Amino acid sequence: MKNNNVIFEKIAGFRIVPVIAIDSEAHALPLADALINGGLPLAEITFRTAAAAAVIRKIKKERPEIIIGAGTILTLENLHSAIDAGAIFGVAPGLNPEIVLEAARLSFPFIPGIITPSEIEKALSIGCRLLKFFPAGDAGGAKMLKSLSGPYSHTGVKFMPTGGVTVENVKDYLELPAVAAVGGTWIAKREDISTGRWERIEENCRQALQHVK
Repeated sequence: MKNNNVIFEKIAGFRIVPVIAIDSEAHALPLADALINGGLPLAEITFRTAAAAAVIRKIKKERPEIIIGAGTILTLENLHSAIDAGAIFGVAPGLNPEIVLEAARLSFPFIPGIITPSEIEKALSIGCRLLKFFPAGDAGGAKMLKSLSGPYSHTGVKFMPTGGVTVENVKDYLELPAVAAVGGTWIAKREDISTGRWERIEENCRQALQHVK
């Protein structure tokens, strides 16, 4: 779908997506400003916390320049909450066809998670073209993704490895032609957000972008 392509191209343009668990709406704007100042105005706010929808809504309203998405979408309720809050893309750790098809019905760009060839083929069969490879580190890392993606390269499918991606190994993933972007949980850690270490988050953004360059 055209809307999906536009959003996915924006994500691929940055190549690194900060994956963020945040516990308080009060930290939403300082976090957003840290990402902007660090040169990475993009975030996947995970539904691992009760504050996720409120944080997405706050950032969407007050910092509209940020490409704001929702992660850990496990249920239809999560999906609808993310859309209602203003998220412009969604991500899941696994492949739930019911959620994928509902997202498609609502024209909501969605990135389901896969770990096997069978899951890739299932995702392709229901129209997915950008997939989360999760948990990337425990599943064999960049070497595994290179092998896994090979048979499907002609389909145009791309991957966003997440889980175990670090500043030390991010280059290995970004060098793979099949990788559109990576999910970076190290950029804005939960403890850095809760203690207000905004300068550290800014610096993490800058360091991450050095690998992209």
